[in-house]
Amino acid sequence: MEGTIVNFRSSRHRQKDNQMVVLVDGVSDKEKAKGLIGKTAIWTTPSGKEIKGKVRSFHGNKGAVRVLFEKGMPGQAFGTKVRIE
Repeated sequence: MEGTIVNFRSSRHRQKDNQMVVLVDGVSDKEKAKGLIGKTAIWTTPSGKEIKGKVRSFHGNKGAVRVLFEKGMPGQAFGTKVRIE
């Protein structure tokens, strides 16, 4: 399954660099997104390294999920694909 990184998780004054909001292909509502909680997300850097994360919860009502990665993610990750296994 694949998803697209949309944004950092953020609040009014802070942004969490290791948490990303991901839109998953084929998931369009909150109930389907709940089924992805606990799965592993893998982002491949342009140099070929893999950064792993876990789907922690859904984000909003339109099927987006929040992924907690093991370290901070670069801004170049926006718009790129993530594998969800």
